[in-house]
Amino acid sequence: MEFGVLGPVVGWSAGEPVDLKGPRHRAVLGRLIVARGRVVPVDVLIDDLWTVPPAGALSAVRTFVAALRRAIEPDRAPRTPPRLLITSGPGYALKTENVDAWRFEAAVRASLPADQLLPELLSALELWRGPAYAEFADEGWALAERTRLTELRLRAVERVAEARLALGRAADAVPELDAHVTEHPWREDAWRLLALALYQSGRQGDALAVLRRARETLVSQLGLDPSSTLFHLETDILNQAPHLTSAAGVGGVWEEAAAVYGRVVGGSRARIESSVGLLRSLAVTGGGGLVAARRHRLAAVAAAEELGDPDLTARVIGAYDVPAIWTRSDDEAQAAAIVAAAERVLPTQDHPSIRARLLATIALESRGAREPARAREAALEAEELARGLDDPMLLAFALNGVFMQSCYRAGLAPQRAAIGAELVTLSQRHNLFTYEVLGHLISMQAACATAHHVRADEHAQAADALAARHELPLVAVFTRWYAALRDDTPESYRAAATLLDDAGMPGLSDGLLPLALAAHAVRHGEPIPAADYGPHTQAMNGSPPPGLLLEAYWALTVHNARQSGDLRLLAKAQAALEPAADEHTAGSGLLTLGPVTDYLD
Repeated sequence: MEFGVLGPVVGWSAGEPVDLKGPRHRAVLGRLIVARGRVVPVDVLIDDLWTVPPAGALSAVRTFVAALRRAIEPDRAPRTPPRLLITSGPGYALKTENVDAWRFEAAVRASLPADQLLPELLSALELWRGPAYAEFADEGWALAERTRLTELRLRAVERVAEARLALGRAADAVPELDAHVTEHPWREDAWRLLALALYQSGRQGDALAVLRRARETLVSQLGLDPSSTLFHLETDILNQAPHLTSAAGVGGVWEEAAAVYGRVVGGSRARIESSVGLLRSLAVTGGGGLVAARRHRLAAVAAAEELGDPDLTARVIGAYDVPAIWTRSDDEAQAAAIVAAAERVLPTQDHPSIRARLLATIALESRGAREPARAREAALEAEELARGLDDPMLLAFALNGVFMQSCYRAGLAPQRAAIGAELVTLSQRHNLFTYEVLGHLISMQAACATAHHVRADEHAQAADALAARHELPLVAVFTRWYAALRDDTPESYRAAATLLDDAGMPGLSDGLLPLALAAHAVRHGEPIPAADYGPHTQAMNGSPPPGLLLEAYWALTVHNARQSGDLRLLAKAQAALEPAADEHTAGSGLLTLGPVTDYLD
């Protein structure tokens, strides 16, 4: 069953229209769709349906709901509970994801390469059959949603133009943009795109004429002064600035944009804040991009603090919502500096969204802390705030923080499995592909810890498929290491380690191969090879920090204590492992020492 509100309110079953009865029935359905799955109390429905409710309003609403249920679930057996239009407490809710407006919104908000985004947007725009909630234009309950969807539709048209420009198809963008600015003359970005499309089509004179027309329209009809963006574009067109042409291609644009970040410090407020967007994109490229993103991120935070603007500082810190899967920091000094800055600015911020971002940042950047109480507190508060807001990206960011603080003791794989499952579901619903990858990797790790390897295989394959589609090279580091765990040979671990050379993740790579070979030796009754275990040396001998390797560290501690006869250390390690008695020492998804029970006497 599918529902449509981008035009008259309708329903389809297997592509065929469903008889929704009269206008009041459709109004009830439309009102429930506006609520997006939340319960609408009956008294609210009555007030929305009638200016002056009749005496039998309650019975009428129940009649409308019963008729709608028969229409949208015609095959439901008698006396079985409805699955779509449910009764909950004092009202009703529509439990579905199949609404054309929601598919449209996901496409408009998608972050995809231009060649993938363009067909998605064009298909999404074809969903419109008329004005949203067309027959309820005068109803108060529909007004805000109609306005929001109309704004999204205008933005979709502009995103189509942006995608065409990025693909070098400027001439294709001109006709639609020309009609767009004529119908919506207040949209400065549409004027900018039209002028740019004309210029890239070899029509410099027409591009300048459009900018003059934009200026005259904004001033004479709307009483608005054009922004500096249009002024600078006119100057660049007159000077035939090289960056206006699409000939440089994506690589040239990327290199030019990336070069900006070496000059972040001392920049204007807008420049500092906008820099974080590209830093997020640089981070997921791995290697030098990840290293540069870390370095310039701290520079951007410092620049914001130097301006003495706590609101700007809070936004810059909280905007870096790059998904994180590994529980040891790549740069502990920098992470500590970010946490300190977030703690300094947190008391100045009252808005729940900004506070949630700062708290999630504290939780993420405190990964592996030996005293995790404050980080866990921050993670849980961020989650609580995020769940109270209608912001899927913020909730995903907060859940990432909760995940990062879910390794403070052994035996917490089920909690991490729940986080991974929620991230996958949330991300698929709202097209948050980087967090969908994170959800699959977390689920893969949790499945390893419970020895559900078929399930782990499925999550690894899903993560790899998303990584290939969205060009996320770092994902292969974790899935290849998981494949090495499954193969469990020294050769497979050594092959996986080659991916770490240019990954830009020292928190993961330092000492990992020797640790994996040590784990393999213990499992196969061989002596642990002498090697430089780097940051793992202390952790293997009774002093492990929180993290995804916690169970593995304690298992190695048990092994070493047995070898040395240190009964006190053996008892300490076994007590720490006891909560994970039903798990395997494979929660990292990278290496394993087998079942925890092998290390419990």
